Amino acid sequence: MAGSSRQQTHVLYAEHHGWLFGWLRGKIGNASDAADLAHDTFVRILASRHLPDNLGQEPRALLAHIAKGLVIDHWRRQDVQRVAMEALRDFPESFMPSPEERLVMVEALVRVDAMLASLPARTRQVFLLAQLEGLTLKQISEQAGMPVITVRRHIRKALLACMSTL
Repeated sequence: MAGSSRQQTHVLYAEHHGWLFGWLRGKIGNASDAADLAHDTFVRILASRHLPDNLGQEPRALLAHIAKGLVIDHWRRQDVQRVAMEALRDFPESFMPSPEERLVMVEALVRVDAMLASLPARTRQVFLLAQLEGLTLKQISEQAGMPVITVRRHIRKALLACMSTL
């Protein structure tokens, strides 16, 4: 990052970090997570190759835009973690994964969730019918009202997305 960009980011942080933290705290309701997300917002800006030319005109709009994406990711991660912990609640103690294994499991589930969310709705629907419901191509074809070859294409697309996630 060039010196002027670094200086611009420093000024942006000094002038708007407090506002961003307050905005995030209002959205999340937790000061610790708000502080982490405010930090991550500025890390994203620092990691970008170049800052937008109009940064000085609408700095809070840029910060809010970046932070909104991080908040959505935060909520999605919390939902995945909650569901995973609920599923583990019924496991016998002897089969309970260690805290490290649970963390790895949640990270993997978050990546899969993000991959599924990135798929077109029909592709996601077809893939989940095959994987979670165990329906055959013909059954999915009948239920979704599309030819078997189209079902096959959707499943192929979803499987390729899964492999790229790994």
